[in-house]
Amino acid sequence: MTAADGLRVAFRALAANKLRTALTLLGMVIGVAAVITLMSIGAGVQTSIEERIRQAGTNLLSVSPGASSNRFGGFRTRGGGGGVRTLTAQDADAIAEASIPGITAIYASRSFNGSFVSADGAVEASVQGVNEVYPAVRNAEIGTGSFFSADDVERASRVVVIGDTLATDLFPNGNAVGETVRLNTQPFTIVGVLASDGGSSFQSNDDSAFVPLPTLTSRLNPSKTSAGDDVVSSIVVQLVDESDATVAGVKQAIENLLLSRHDSEEQDFSVGSQADQIETISEVTDTITLFLGAVAGISLLVGGIGIMNIMLVSVTERTREIGIRKAIGAKRRDIMSQFMIEAVAVSIGGGIAGVLIGVAVSLGINELAAAAEQAPQAGGPRGNPFAGGFTTTLTLEPIILALVVSVVIGLVFGIYPAARASRLAPIEALRYE
Repeated sequence: MTAADGLRVAFRALAANKLRTALTLLGMVIGVAAVITLMSIGAGVQTSIEERIRQAGTNLLSVSPGASSNRFGGFRTRGGGGGVRTLTAQDADAIAEASIPGITAIYASRSFNGSFVSADGAVEASVQGVNEVYPAVRNAEIGTGSFFSADDVERASRVVVIGDTLATDLFPNGNAVGETVRLNTQPFTIVGVLASDGGSSFQSNDDSAFVPLPTLTSRLNPSKTSAGDDVVSSIVVQLVDESDATVAGVKQAIENLLLSRHDSEEQDFSVGSQADQIETISEVTDTITLFLGAVAGISLLVGGIGIMNIMLVSVTERTREIGIRKAIGAKRRDIMSQFMIEAVAVSIGGGIAGVLIGVAVSLGINELAAAAEQAPQAGGPRGNPFAGGFTTTLTLEPIILALVVSVVIGLVFGIYPAARASRLAPIEALRYE
């Protein structure tokens, strides 16, 4: 029997039981569509986060408190014993005064959750203490008003810059700049409102507020070391460029300076670049994407079991046909190839339909995200799960993988029914009722 004959017989047999074939296809369709959709969502999340980091600037170094003698899953962790000297605002001042070549700007920061009260609302939000260079370093755009000045930082003024969403919550009628709000019962003047950055949950400033760091450390949330220095959670350094030589040189200079200041031979701080963050996030999101694909792959396994089940039923129903075919000269390989073709045809058909549905769902999510961006008033970042830049990223890899796996499943789960059919004795098969 030629391959063309086998295909004709197989498709005729599948067409004879359209409903049963369609239900069998459904398992493969759902499995393939789930694999493509979930993996595209995972890839989209990774792309979105990496883009956010790049928008914030890739020529940045971040100094954080805590040792970093080993890495687990891409995240830096403490190793060894001993206490950790807290990172301080005075450490940031020392780095700035050292005039290290390659550094263009520097700021220290610390945050806490504060309570804002205005005449029209009350909101809890993250309050971050920084200095006047923050918007330039972080590419934060001012919507209305201005950021606070170096003089405000030096005098620890009660001024605040708030995010776009926070401004809307506190002043629904607009015109927040120049208004007074109470932050933890203390009056603060709003000097600026940041432009909306899309409401993404990753590094979004829309729900945040910014005050001069000395204001935070002296008036709002004091925290000092035993030596009387102001505690900070990080120091961010902007470099002239992101070349390996610049990053390595500045990183080494900062480490040497802080080791000297902390009077320690072992680092009680860590210095990382934005490239390190992107690499770490890529490792984590790749793992999550593979996990999502593996979970969706379980439905492919279920679809394979469905193919085996329906092929066994088909073998039983066509026992007499198999006996007749063998009696007139069909060989075992002819019978086996016929049933293998049927199993693979079902799996490939389901795979192709699943690819089309998976691609359609992924593109549909992107369309919903685009619509949410164009009409934020219809739901906004809080009410619309597709707002804030949530998109999917379609690549060929999951599509090819899903199709290959569907073919393999058809082969694997079709072998046993096909082998069973090919082993039937002609006499016994002809006598089967």
